[in-house]
Amino acid sequence: MKYNYRDGIFGSRFVGLDNFKFLAESGKLLSLTKNTILYNLAFILLGNFLAVFVAILLNEMRSRWFKKVSQTIMFLPYFISQVLVGFLVYNLLNYDTGFVNGILTGMGMERWQPYADPTVWPVLLVVIYLWQQTGYNSVVYFAAIMGIDGEMMEAAKVDGANGFQRIRYIILPSLKPTIVILLLFALGGIVKGNFGLFYNIVGSNSILYSTTDIIETYVYRATMTDFNFFTASAVGLYQSVIGFVIVMVVNWVVKKIEPDYALF
Repeated sequence: MKYNYRDGIFGSRFVGLDNFKFLAESGKLLSLTKNTILYNLAFILLGNFLAVFVAILLNEMRSRWFKKVSQTIMFLPYFISQVLVGFLVYNLLNYDTGFVNGILTGMGMERWQPYADPTVWPVLLVVIYLWQQTGYNSVVYFAAIMGIDGEMMEAAKVDGANGFQRIRYIILPSLKPTIVILLLFALGGIVKGNFGLFYNIVGSNSILYSTTDIIETYVYRATMTDFNFFTASAVGLYQSVIGFVIVMVVNWVVKKIEPDYALF
């Protein structure tokens, strides 16, 4: 539909697949989808790995005071606005006045130009995302660890199991259902990019688009001056259909391997 606010959804004109044309005819559909999926795969896989790692480290800490302080410090970045994150990154990496280049020139080295080098941004964006999200994501796994039967852990200690053996044979198997379910849920949004992160850090620097442009940022730029509800909705449908297919396929694979861990 070519949606008209006055006429509503049923009174608007039916236009078939015209709403998908601007994305399909842009010549960037494959590259945008590839960038979005690859970034989200890195976010999901590395994010969950680090979250599990951090949760296990917190569980192994013996000092309650140090554990609470560590949790608070790791949790704080999650509450920082993406706008402020972009501001901090810019002040760290700016060519003329950035903190990093200040250190490099002080050591007699050449200045670094990250805003003119698209190849470094996949790593930078993943690192920034992990810094901001790992503390928050670890809470679910830490709660799952707290739910493990304490008698099982004590019995393992009595039997002579050291810390690494308890992690390998008790904690990790107990976390397996939680990890699989969270991965399945995350895969449903694998084609939906983190607009706030990418737009506030990369902005309108076209030099970096080849490695940082995702579906959300491209659609925003394409419709920024003449926003239309129907085009944005068509893109959202495209993302949802792909995400649905991926979840169904992965859930089918999980069901074949471990039926108890599948969503349905």
